Formats: sequence, structure tokens, C-alpha cells
Amino acid sequence: MSRIAINDSVHIDLGRVTLEGDLEMPARATGLVIFAHGSGSSRFSRRNRAVAAALRRHGFGTLLLDLLTRQEGAEDERTSEYRFDIPLLGKRVIGAADWTRTRPDLAALPLAFFGASTGAAAALIAATARPAMTHAVISRGGRPDLADEALERVTAPTLFIVGGADGPVLELNRYAMRRMRATVSLEIVRGATHLFEEPGALDEASRLAADWCHRWLRPDVA
Repeated sequence: MSRIAINDSVHIDLGRVTLEGDLEMPARATGLVIFAHGSGSSRFSRRNRAVAAALRRHGFGTLLLDLLTRQEGAEDERTSEYRFDIPLLGKRVIGAADWTRTRPDLAALPLAFFGASTGAAAALIAATARPAMTHAVISRGGRPDLADEALERVTAPTLFIVGGADGPVLELNRYAMRRMRATVSLEIVRGATHLFEEPGALDEASRLAADWCHRWLRPDVA
């Protein structure tokens, strides 16, 4: 348990690249949620930051990451070269998870991964690579189908949150569910489209994410 509140900009050295992130921990946080942003986004995503703030109000720490370096991000804006490189994004989420184990104030905290859009696939890949430390996975408007064969290896309880008006993504989430063996739940936010921009839609997604963390992101739940 993190005993003091933390609000840090962090640099995560993965060898060839260094990732930038924002780490925020309420006092006595009981778990840490690592955010993997979606295609064309960053750790400054307004929607992910809103969900992260809600989770902190419920007592969970959050780590929002830039999965690409600044140079890569600029290149991706021009060419879209990196945003669908799911193996690369997954490796970087894994690296961030490993980094948390090197900090004494974070090392004992159970982890969850939260992914939006393509970040959901990266989160699922990280969960398969680090099953012992992963207590939960949450996807908001995600593309879990892009995790492909990793879906069958996920063991962590997984929540898919999808907008009811986001028809193609809803079907892709149902497809991913059929391939999974882990505990998995689909929550549909009525009337919401892909970006959850409708009044109350993001609040409902945040509530669902917090409920899932309360259920699974505890030291006594593996």
C-alpha cells in the first residue's frame, strides 16, 4: 500500500527508448492502474484522464503513459506507422509494468491495465506476459480483437466497456470474448458512441471501471 500521495512526472527507461508518464497516487492507494492510450492519442487524452481521476477518487493509483517517444509520435502523426504496431505497444506496456516493480513505493501494489482503442490490445498482451502481477484488465471502446492469439492466454478478469451506438466495435468485442477463457464481462453504455462524448457516457464508463477495480484489484485477489 502506498502510504503517501504521489504526483510525479516519470521517465521509464526501457533501454533503447525512454517513455514519459504521469504517476498519481492517492494516499494509501490499494492498487495501480496502468493506462495504454489508443491510436493517435497520448497520456494527455482527455477521456483517459477523466477515467483516471475517477479511479483515484476510489483509492487507486494511476500511471498514464506515452507509448511512443516524441519523435515516434511526430512520425506517427505523418504516417500512422506505429499506432497499429500492437506487439511494440504491448512490449512497452510490459516494460512499464516491470518498472513499477523496481520502485519500493509501488512494488507491492496489485496492477490493472486499462486500454482504450488499440491500447486495449496492448493491455491484453501485457496481461498475458505478466499474469502473476496482473489482477484485472479494462477496455473502453477498445479493439481487443487486435490482441489476436494472446486472447486465449489471458488469465486476468477482463472488462469490456463499449458504447451501445458503437456497432462495429461492439461486434469486435463480442468476437474477442468468444475467444477468451478468462473471466470476462461486457458492459454496454446505452447511447454512447466510440468516443463516449454523449452526456453522462464517460461518467458511466468510469463508474464501471471503478467497480471492476474494487472487485478485482486487491492484494487478496489473484
